[in-house]
Amino acid sequence: MPNHHRTSTPLPPRFAMPSPFTWGVALIFLALFIQGVMATNLTLERLLRGGVNLVHFIGRAFPPDLADLDVLAWSMFETLNIAIVGVTIGVILSLPFALLAARNTSPAPWIRSITRLMIATMRTIPDLIWALIFVVAVGLGPIAGVLAIVMDTIGFAARFFSERIEEVHPGPSEALSATGAGRLSVIGGAILPETLASMTATSLYSVEKALRSAVTLGLVGAGGIGVELAAAMRLFNYDRALTIILVILIVVIGFEQLSSQIRKRVI
Repeated sequence: MPNHHRTSTPLPPRFAMPSPFTWGVALIFLALFIQGVMATNLTLERLLRGGVNLVHFIGRAFPPDLADLDVLAWSMFETLNIAIVGVTIGVILSLPFALLAARNTSPAPWIRSITRLMIATMRTIPDLIWALIFVVAVGLGPIAGVLAIVMDTIGFAARFFSERIEEVHPGPSEALSATGAGRLSVIGGAILPETLASMTATSLYSVEKALRSAVTLGLVGAGGIGVELAAAMRLFNYDRALTIILVILIVVIGFEQLSSQIRKRVI
């Protein structure tokens, strides 16, 4: 009789026994989660009380106060200006940062490391903190918001620009180099044209992100409609606050739809 040997097939990785390191990470996460719930005093009583307060807020907010709609529209326009100016300057400055941070365009490894560290620093610090820093540096008003958006945009856009530059197919660059073209000619003739569509899409995402950020930056005095919202909430003018929230909602959704249509045509 033939000898049948049963061969055991290894289990997929997801069915394997977790390693001690994985158990350790899971236990640390569980301990932090439990400690966080206890530290925030997250109880059912507080949630129920918060729900009641939210109902009271909604009741006092309706109907929206449309008395000073022209003032709010101008403040929203200022917020849009902060976002567009900040992103435009930030995207322009992101390009040299990205070229210095990308492996195939950076002139030296140490320059690449320093640039990537600078980009990571700008990306790590939240835009609200940048706004607080610039409010101290240049005073209250839209200029602090613009500078905060610039720093946040460089941290966001330069990272994606550099990654896209590193993904460029080397063929066209090598062909230009073989003809004696310099580094700047290779970048302008081969690398940037191939990355233009992706960079445009990232820039549009940056505007959407900046528009939402510009609203919150006003809460710390960096100009725009956030200043009006902070004042309305402090004075318990919830009907005016609701109007401001609706204006923000309409503008942000409208711009996202416009940005989506532009991306479909570019990509």
